Amino acid sequence: MEFLKLLQEMRTPFFAKIFSALTYLGDELVFMAAVLVVLWCVDKKWGYRLFAMGMFGTIFNQFLKAVFLVPRPWVLDASIEPVPSAFESATGYSFPSGHTQSAATLFGGIAVWLKKRAVTVVCVILVLLTGFSRMYLGVHTPLDVGVSLVTGALTVMVFAYFYQKPQRGMRLSVATGIALVGAALALLLYVLLAPQTERNVAQFDEEGVKTAYTVFGTVVGLVASWLVDRYYLRYEVRAAWWAQVLKFVLGLGIIALMRTVLKQPLHSLFQDSGAADGVRYFLMTITGVILWPLTFRLWSKTAARREA
Repeated sequence: MEFLKLLQEMRTPFFAKIFSALTYLGDELVFMAAVLVVLWCVDKKWGYRLFAMGMFGTIFNQFLKAVFLVPRPWVLDASIEPVPSAFESATGYSFPSGHTQSAATLFGGIAVWLKKRAVTVVCVILVLLTGFSRMYLGVHTPLDVGVSLVTGALTVMVFAYFYQKPQRGMRLSVATGIALVGAALALLLYVLLAPQTERNVAQFDEEGVKTAYTVFGTVVGLVASWLVDRYYLRYEVRAAWWAQVLKFVLGLGIIALMRTVLKQPLHSLFQDSGAADGVRYFLMTITGVILWPLTFRLWSKTAARREA
């Protein structure tokens, strides 16, 4: 807490804005955009891998939050005053940092994929900036951030090890899908059934349940979409550069619109149950990984005409 107080005393409006922007490197929308641009426009195999890696990291992170039940810094110490704009992304338990975990798995995965020193250096810097931003904004302690850096690195290292075994191919993909669904289901059951203690905070518990449903819906959608693509769709990512830009912008716009438009109707239908978010993210994932790629044959024709 003393370190957070020190940062709080040094805080300025200018750097508060800078780190408020940098903290979005660990945000859900940045992860979504990065994964989709790889999945749709660059390398489908690595798009799936980055997606799976991020989901495993999130599940691990949420399990730790649900087990340790550590309140946010301002709950533990009333003298901690977070930057007001940071409250929106600080809704669950504090330990460990979800934003740092997300940035570590995303940028760590990109570094493992591209295997270029300059890219690795940039990715490490981005992860560290994300972690520091969470402390500067007053929403996480050094322990929250440090543990997420470690768990994020471990997640990337484990995946990198298995990705170096190309002969495992299909078996590894199937095992990953089964493990993902199993881990997401285990997380959901834990947050729903774990006994309450004096350390539980109702507001943070509610956010944990919502996140668990969201993760479960996303994972089920991802695995189902992978199976459909593997055996039926088999879409191509090639297209002319301008078509790639349009493909990405339009597709991401559709997903973002669904994220916003479906929220209220589904919450009304499910009476504000966390299941509404599970269904919403399932539909978003199916749209992004199956329905939108149904249009890719048209986009790929632009590459064929250019090569001709």
